[in-house]
Amino acid sequence: METAGTAEAAPRPGLRERKKQRTRDALLRAALEQFTTRGYERTTVDGIAEAVGVSQRTFFRYFPGKEEAAFAVQEMVEAHFVEALRARPPQEAPLEALRRAVLEGWETISEAVRSIVPVELYLRMFQVIESTPVLLAAHLRRSVESEEQIARLLAAREGLDADTDPRPRLTVAAFGGVMRVTGRQWSTGDDLSLTAIRALTAAHLDQLGPALTGNWRDTGRPGAGT
Repeated sequence: METAGTAEAAPRPGLRERKKQRTRDALLRAALEQFTTRGYERTTVDGIAEAVGVSQRTFFRYFPGKEEAAFAVQEMVEAHFVEALRARPPQEAPLEALRRAVLEGWETISEAVRSIVPVELYLRMFQVIESTPVLLAAHLRRSVESEEQIARLLAAREGLDADTDPRPRLTVAAFGGVMRVTGRQWSTGDDLSLTAIRALTAAHLDQLGPALTGNWRDTGRPGAGT
């Protein structure tokens, strides 16, 4: 019988599984490269498959369509964020747990992205999403679903019923709004680096409390002189 600390490591994926993962990663990278250079609408499944040297049928084994490929890395990032939130100390206030999960988990998330595509390529997809109506609509729909999952996680963390207590959904809605504003401002700015979006995220999250409770006419615009 195994005891704590003596459990065997999980077996490494077999050759077939590793080959399938390499094919999926190659298709995903080719898709994002074409989305960011040609545009989403002008990119075809045939073009993505041809870039990797596989058939259209092979593409559909991994992705139901272009939209799923466009959001695949983002879904992975969101899953990492949810796990980081689960790991936050229970004594942290909900909004602080959200803030620390996104900022302190940045390096881990970046490493996960780098294992599939360059981080810069993943970040450039934000611009494609913002400028492509069909992707922007899908992004907003997915955001609602993600926020509901996170709200229920927060409710469980705080011992609340998300269906009767509005605070988890209100908190996550505010947090999600900050993240969307941050992504939009970053994607239309001049500095598209990972450092820039991380700094902008931290600055905007720090402004959330004052923005909701402060008197704007007294304090003026954040960062402006008095």
